[in-house]
Amino acid sequence: MTNWDRSGQMTVVAPPVAPSGVIVKDLRVELRDVYDAHAAYVWNTLRRLGANPSDLEDLTHDVFVQVERHLAEYDPVRPMKPWLFCFAFRILSQHRRRVRRHPESPRWALDPVDPAPLADQRLMIDQDRQLVIAALGAIEEDRRAVFVLHEIDGIPMQEIARTMGIPVNTAYSRLRVARAEFKAAVTRLRRGER
Repeated sequence: MTNWDRSGQMTVVAPPVAPSGVIVKDLRVELRDVYDAHAAYVWNTLRRLGANPSDLEDLTHDVFVQVERHLAEYDPVRPMKPWLFCFAFRILSQHRRRVRRHPESPRWALDPVDPAPLADQRLMIDQDRQLVIAALGAIEEDRRAVFVLHEIDGIPMQEIARTMGIPVNTAYSRLRVARAEFKAAVTRLRRGER
């Protein structure tokens, strides 16, 4: 954003950014941005608070309905996650009270769903795991270390460079080459080549 002061000098002012990572436009937070950035957090919060897995989708929806109603009250300078946590906690508490007062008695008993993957899904997961292990074996050791730390373990590049005692640019270079080697190895292995 560009401003002009009284002397006619142009100054550039950066748009405000909330510390929670939500995009702030003129100090207004858009519900779509909040949902995109934090829906998984709300889902996991409800799950961690003990919500029934079959209720998670509805409860997450209810949380964002309340968030939309109160979005104008949100101060974008404050962190978003604690604010969302309060909504999730309240919605789950209300849901539990409602269930205690009006328990549902199903007309028929549903067979419990086995959460384990089906046999064909387990086979595909095992084949994918073997493919990844074989493709990782095709990457040179130093590059493989950077690749595994960053792509699988999610460690930031600065931390990887510090841990391995290498410059950050070297770490990025190793990652770039490792990605190319991994992709080529996966392609080769899927075609059945050695």
